Amino acid sequence: MNHPHPDLGLPSALTKGGLRIVALGGLGEIGRNMTVFETDGKLLIVDVGVLFPEETQPGIDLILPDFSYIRERLNDVVGIFLTHGHEDHIGGVPYLLRERGDIPVYGSPLTLALIQAKLKEFRITAVVREVVAGGSEKIGPFATKFVAVNHSIPDALAVAIHTEAGTVLHTGDFKMDQLPLDGRITDLRSFARLGEKGVDLFLVDSTNADVPGFTPSERDIIPALDRVIRATRRRVVVASFSSHVHRVQQVIDIAAAHERKVCFIGRSMVRNMKIAEEMGYLTIPNGVLVDMKELDNHGDNLVLICTGSQGEPLAALSRMANGDHAIRVGEGDTVILASSLIPGNENPVYRVINELTRFGAKVVHKANALVHVSGHAAAGELLYCYNIVKPKHVMPVHGEWRHMKANAELAIQAGMKRENA
Repeated sequence: MNHPHPDLGLPSALTKGGLRIVALGGLGEIGRNMTVFETDGKLLIVDVGVLFPEETQPGIDLILPDFSYIRERLNDVVGIFLTHGHEDHIGGVPYLLRERGDIPVYGSPLTLALIQAKLKEFRITAVVREVVAGGSEKIGPFATKFVAVNHSIPDALAVAIHTEAGTVLHTGDFKMDQLPLDGRITDLRSFARLGEKGVDLFLVDSTNADVPGFTPSERDIIPALDRVIRATRRRVVVASFSSHVHRVQQVIDIAAAHERKVCFIGRSMVRNMKIAEEMGYLTIPNGVLVDMKELDNHGDNLVLICTGSQGEPLAALSRMANGDHAIRVGEGDTVILASSLIPGNENPVYRVINELTRFGAKVVHKANALVHVSGHAAAGELLYCYNIVKPKHVMPVHGEWRHMKANAELAIQAGMKRENA
């Protein structure tokens, strides 16, 4: 968490008609993504996420982007655009709106629904502006256009930002799943059209830049999930991010096929899945979903979907592992960690796995079964994007230094001048 340039001062005055881009988080780390675009004295913010603390940071619940850069200029902020509804992209919004509550927040329908539910807990009513893929919006001096991208949550968007200085294309988090569960693929035709018109700077998701080939499809994990759930004698507990609608849909479908009831465990999981179902992003067959209060009526014929896949101490799965949750995991139960391991969370996650195993449960995770695929583009997909967009400059984002370095090298392999990456 040490700043790579501790002596770096404030930048000089911006040239008239120029564009300045300042990342306040998300570079050199997985989390707290926040990028500020400045032109003609106005600021546009893309994402305001949080980072979850490591073991070496006791007493800290969340780590926010550094707002100090914009704190004296909040009145110059013309809008916040949210690429999608994951916590590392929207979790810091309530804290920024506490400082100025009338900043317009732009996003897709599901993203706005998720952030509004979060803001309600903070007793904040935001000014929201719904946008859709293919749409455009003039936000102060910024002309924006929104492009559909595929990710591990529905309704994710990339954004093209047009200014007098040139065009910037920001991918947000994305991959190129050609058989997505919701049929919504990354709109490469729009990427190509933008490239033909000229993209001066391409901000690109770096998370899997050091992974060769292409990220597997979300559908590829169905056989493994089905096999594990079918073979379990007692209850199945599936831990996932509370916003991973596609993964939850797969688990529900498999549970229903094996005539098991499903129960959501954890406040954020219950809240987010209710929103997703009401908006049509999640389909739950009649009679499958049960309330936690009714669990005793269904014996072991259950699939419990909960939070805590990253070993978060207050999440449902961690509390089960500690033995202080109403649900007691034991012999014959199977626990599936249906998510990737975020760097820095290794020790808490392995502690949870060890404790659940000690209680007698079988623990299935990415290392021993194909129960998770990433939501981020691998090297082959990134090369494909560089070849169709052909940007003048590339700025890797969303990743640790090794990821961003690998991403820059991919751009160079695709023909980018080294000094432009």
